[in-house]
Amino acid sequence: MSSREDETLAQAAVAALTRQLELAPKPGLPDPRDLGARATRRDHCSLRWSAKALAPGLAAMAAAARRIGAPTPQLRTELGAIGRSTEHSVALAGGGHRGALWALGFLVAAAALDPRAAGTDVTATAKRIAAHPDRRAPRRPSRGSSVSAQYGAAGARGEARAGFPHVRRALAALTTARAAGAAEPEAGLDALLTVMSTLQDTELLYTAGPLGLRHVQAGARTVLEEGGSATESGRAALTAFDEDLHTRAWSPRGSGALLAGALFVDALPVVVSTPARAA
Repeated sequence: MSSREDETLAQAAVAALTRQLELAPKPGLPDPRDLGARATRRDHCSLRWSAKALAPGLAAMAAAARRIGAPTPQLRTELGAIGRSTEHSVALAGGGHRGALWALGFLVAAAALDPRAAGTDVTATAKRIAAHPDRRAPRRPSRGSSVSAQYGAAGARGEARAGFPHVRRALAALTTARAAGAAEPEAGLDALLTVMSTLQDTELLYTAGPLGLRHVQAGARTVLEEGGSATESGRAALTAFDEDLHTRAWSPRGSGALLAGALFVDALPVVVSTPARAA
């Protein structure tokens, strides 16, 4: 059974994913504007609903990390088993969030191993967990692993084993945008664009190929070079970029998942509230 600390970490991760979903405009990704669009209304509503279905699995991952107490092969194997079970539960709740589940799962487990850790200490611990192979993982290749092998992209597994470099880049982008006076939604959008500008997103490689991936990376860089989402020129470039990706039906889902991971790490350490005693 998960402790209150494990539940708190899981809820913080779900809250980070929800904050990612609420940002707008997110080029190529579902956002609140889709609530009024016939073509995507179900997609965005189901994503918001199914995000809540991640909580039990993430709490179980935190509990496993707290019980084992170190980034061992045993922990990696248990996280894999919990993650696959959670994927099934999320599918019943509407689907989506596969990438976010695994990114947040490693980061939640890392945070559980050291509740006082924050920032790059958390990603470094996640790296030590991900370094171990999941010996019970299905032998059949996933779409992401097949695309990674075809194009030499790091993919989700490589991102975790490298210590989530794009989560770290997003954290740095959040700090930079806030220091420049950007509001939180604008800081979040700039962090998302920072991830998009360099991530070898396997979903994009699958749907758009290498040329499409480079097109998206260049579009994200253009917005940032125009000053980011907090400036008039940057906002105009963001609007054009968003319309372009929606027209092409290209979705940089990997970037969205990693931004959720960054927003979770940014909120650490989380504080577990203690119920007030009766007088």
